[in-house]
Amino acid sequence: MISYRHILAIIRKELLQLRRDRLTFGMIVMIPLIQLVLFGYAINTEVRHIPAAIVDQSNTDVSRALVQMVEATQVVRFESRFATVAEAEGAIMRAEVRAAFIIPKDVSQRLVRNPAVGARFSQGATDTTARPVAQWIADGSDTLVAGAIRSLRTMPLEALLRQPSTRPTPTFEVALFYNPEQRTVVNIVPGLVGIILTMTMIMFTAAAIVRESERGNMEMLIATPIRPLELMIGKIVPFVGIGLIQVTIILGLGWALFSVTTTASVWTLLVVTLLFIIASLSLGLVISTIAKNQLQAMQMTIFVLLPSILLSGFMFPYEGMPEGAQRLADLLPVTHFLRIIRGVFLRDAGLADVLPDAAWLIGFAVLGMTIASLRFRKRLD
Repeated sequence: MISYRHILAIIRKELLQLRRDRLTFGMIVMIPLIQLVLFGYAINTEVRHIPAAIVDQSNTDVSRALVQMVEATQVVRFESRFATVAEAEGAIMRAEVRAAFIIPKDVSQRLVRNPAVGARFSQGATDTTARPVAQWIADGSDTLVAGAIRSLRTMPLEALLRQPSTRPTPTFEVALFYNPEQRTVVNIVPGLVGIILTMTMIMFTAAAIVRESERGNMEMLIATPIRPLELMIGKIVPFVGIGLIQVTIILGLGWALFSVTTTASVWTLLVVTLLFIIASLSLGLVISTIAKNQLQAMQMTIFVLLPSILLSGFMFPYEGMPEGAQRLADLLPVTHFLRIIRGVFLRDAGLADVLPDAAWLIGFAVLGMTIASLRFRKRLD
């Protein structure tokens, strides 16, 4: 016969144990709170204020008015100005901007002749050929960003001539680089490299030190002359090889199943991937010095993984998030790695083009290894 008193005793025991396990109790509260804040505040599929550049070959009052009208839509935010189209293309390749607005020298004549913005032709004009008023070039690897730029294609410009539109002729020409077919998988495959490495590298190493204590192996390590830093390095080296195998599998299947190819240098891909693997492993080691058991290590891994998926730009555009969420995203190694891997893999960027994010990963790895070494103590407690 079931004893309700025994069941209540077990319930009381579990609640007391949960109260004493502050980390687990904190996860119970923090995980739903973080998800609510992220989805309600930070996540926004309506992309606004995309960083863009201007190439104004006209430099007239008309071109300046055109720029103001485009910026008033709040779809883009002009951050740079270049003299040539080649300079703008280089900025897009380096991910300094996501698009460039190119205004031709004859923009005034195009405005008059384009039926989308007013008169079919001015008095005395005989050329009725309509050409786009200006051109956009954009990074098409992110389909949401590309879609936002394409929404400006038929933007009405009647205010410039104060005349009604006659038919929906495209106002701007839009050229999408790196993914003209707008295949979502092109952006997803390199992004998966960062997310899967974040999950596995942190998870594996977060349990590394904890597992030694739970299995009693720490007693043997205490009796050896091994230094903390030496133990840290010895722990992460095997997982570096595992991470490289995972990258090979992801990119190989991406090529075989989805025809996602790249012209990037294999050595460049190898270097940037190693930087991220080491940075992720160092974070896992820091977690392993905080967690008291493998369950806590797994919980803390999830605590890091959720923001990494939602804020890094993997699922939702980085540009669509408010400034506070962007600053939080910049603290995550995966945010910097996604910029690097997409730049190298999709835009054929070199190491010099991704140097700021690569330097950040190096600094994060050094800081993580230092903190893990200082926190580690060769003792059973």
